Amino acid sequence: MDSIRCSIGIIVHNEAANIARLINALLKQKLVLVEIAEIIVVSSASTDGTDDIVRALASENPRIQLIIEKERKGKSNAINLFISSAESDILIIESGDTLPDSDTVELLVSPFQKESVGMTGGRPVPENSPATFTGYCVNLLWRLHHRMALIAPKLGEMVAFRRIFTAIPAKSAVDEASIEALIREKGLELRYIPEAIIHNKGPETMVDFIRQRRRIATGHLWLKKTQHYAVSSQKGNLLFILATSEFRDNPGQICRLWGAIFLEVFCRFLGWFDLVIRKKNPFKWEIATTTKNLSGDFADNRKES
Repeated sequence: MDSIRCSIGIIVHNEAANIARLINALLKQKLVLVEIAEIIVVSSASTDGTDDIVRALASENPRIQLIIEKERKGKSNAINLFISSAESDILIIESGDTLPDSDTVELLVSPFQKESVGMTGGRPVPENSPATFTGYCVNLLWRLHHRMALIAPKLGEMVAFRRIFTAIPAKSAVDEASIEALIREKGLELRYIPEAIIHNKGPETMVDFIRQRRRIATGHLWLKKTQHYAVSSQKGNLLFILATSEFRDNPGQICRLWGAIFLEVFCRFLGWFDLVIRKKNPFKWEIATTTKNLSGDFADNRKES
């Protein structure tokens, strides 16, 4: 059987602390059916030495390429640069502040043996401690994301997709959701792969958490307005089912859960206010700096649901 070739795009802005670990993690992937043809780093106006680190790695491995944007024009614009430069029919996009487990690429790409599959996504697992309220909210968010995606796929942090379009909307603040919309438009299937683990770091401060959730809320409203697509997290009945199951499974956390629900409602209101009242679309957003200190100190193993 012929291998499935893929191109990986890493979208970065000032990721010097993590970019070498990420590229090395991709180079060391355990592959059987899949071949990584190239790793393309799109660096948007980085000023912290990210570009020098990538250049050094590229000098040692011809599969690594660096594209530099002198001006930040938003993540979606950087993704379009990757799409136009990549050579493969199967593309992977990964955020520069994440780390994949050693078999994540194989797990994400192998389902494309089936022609009806248009996009896959793995399971983001945060390393934040749930001891603080912000850490609890981050872990709750991704735990519910996992449960939701098992029912109705919602993909993010690291996704693979067929190259059936030339670009995504450059002003989208929710790039993975915009890709979902384009894939669905072509009648192809979304596939959630919970065994494909991507380690990330959520915000550590409440200011960063609200800023991030507010931006995503605005982006989802913009997506519904412009691409006429709603992600599964916008479905009220599904959210009610998930919240109810969380109440049942963790009754000792009921006060913090109510606090997290109120916080999410507040962030969604702020997102509505930004788009509808302020006419603001944060496709070029302010970086949440506390998400950038991923320690990488974790075991490469499967997480329980």
